[in-house]
Amino acid sequence: MSTGVIIALIVVAVVVAAVLVAMWVRGPRGAHSLKQRFGPEYDRAVARHGGDTKAAEQELTALVERHGNLQRRPLEPAERERYEARWTAVQERFVDSPREAVVEADRLVAELAGARGYPDGAQYEEQLAALSVHHAHHVNGYRTVHGVAHSRTAGTATGDGSGPGTEDMRTALIEARALFEDLLGSGRDRAPAVRDTSRGTDRSGRQPFAVRRHQAH
Repeated sequence: MSTGVIIALIVVAVVVAAVLVAMWVRGPRGAHSLKQRFGPEYDRAVARHGGDTKAAEQELTALVERHGNLQRRPLEPAERERYEARWTAVQERFVDSPREAVVEADRLVAELAGARGYPDGAQYEEQLAALSVHHAHHVNGYRTVHGVAHSRTAGTATGDGSGPGTEDMRTALIEARALFEDLLGSGRDRAPAVRDTSRGTDRSGRQPFAVRRHQAH
């Protein structure tokens, strides 16, 4: 069999495979798979497209094709400890300088994601897109803390809606922590901390920084 014929057969096989994948994704099972994979990000995509599920699913399918095979780099134990220590410092800093703590949290999440093999934090939109494929249930925490950190009026809210206040920044930091811990533990060997206000602890058994702050006074 000639080289030309072999190449032609390969091209045909690739085209057929692409068509089959597209049909599967657009079908009921494919839609269910996207909903299952993206969770709240699926709903956000649909809302972003004005309720057009087909357009939203095309966008999410493109994200999977672009970032689905991303090779995530595991952290060395010493690296993990350093990141944990830095996050603890961020939480402690929040007591006196909430604005600076949120900015540092945003920077730290971006850095950790880059260390795990995601696009560099300087490419925020691309990094966020890649994270949405692999950490869909927590990625909004990064979106929130990034928005607050880059708000020119952060910390100036006076009740008139002029900008995010201290409570907004505290919420952003808590939400970002879920993604941070998911990235830190690769999502398999460590469960992300979830705040449980009824016990004054998160599900990892540690007290959230907001509680520790209250007790310190």
